[in-house]
Amino acid sequence: MADAIIAVSGETKIDIERLFDVDPTRVHVIHNGVDLDQYRKVDSTAALKRHRINPNKPYLLFVGRITRQKGIVHLVRAIQFMDRDFQIVLCAGAPDTPEIAAEMQDAVAQAKTKRSDIIWVEEMVDRETVVELYSHAAVFCCPSIYEPFGIINLEAMACETAVVASAVGGIKEVVVDGETGFLVPLEQMKESPFEPTNPEKFACDLAARINQLMKDRHLREKFGKAGRKRAKEKFSWSAIARETKSLYAVLKR
Repeated sequence: MADAIIAVSGETKIDIERLFDVDPTRVHVIHNGVDLDQYRKVDSTAALKRHRINPNKPYLLFVGRITRQKGIVHLVRAIQFMDRDFQIVLCAGAPDTPEIAAEMQDAVAQAKTKRSDIIWVEEMVDRETVVELYSHAAVFCCPSIYEPFGIINLEAMACETAVVASAVGGIKEVVVDGETGFLVPLEQMKESPFEPTNPEKFACDLAARINQLMKDRHLREKFGKAGRKRAKEKFSWSAIARETKSLYAVLKR
């Protein structure tokens, strides 16, 4: 009955058209945006010190809830394939179920038997802390197996951080492979729960791209600058507001 439906990504538009009986001409894509004044690179390191992160040693960062969708367990299992000369910071809380909480605990405990530089921030932190974590991370990783948009990638890009993300859903419309980061292909189930058909290959592929960026500071900085530029040009709230206003103007005619 709606005159228009706004999808946050082209992939979401495809899902809507596939799953609901709607006229495709009424489904429009307008991406989510990011507040570029709130999400920008900062110099402060208070949050790093508070969580015992060494500001003088590079670190890989994950930010997100502990859910199947976010793929956090796959990232933890990829740690065994990662080089040992950087820290790993998992800012991950609010598990969906007791089962995935236990699985995460087991996976982190197993990873810690091989290396001691894994920092798990289990509480949900405030925006200022997240911005600081983004700002100083060498690489941000988003291993989602299902993601309508993936705003965490956009937040990291706005803070000038290179991204390694799975090539699923709306992530492919945010992260530009080889320009703002790397997209990692994922062979997966076609329907829920969308799990990888070859989990070990996915873990190895994630680790390979992370290792590549961790060894190349110049490339990380290049991706980071390009990410901020893309966020500013394509995903600022002013740009998103203009698109939304234009759609409503067309509907009023």
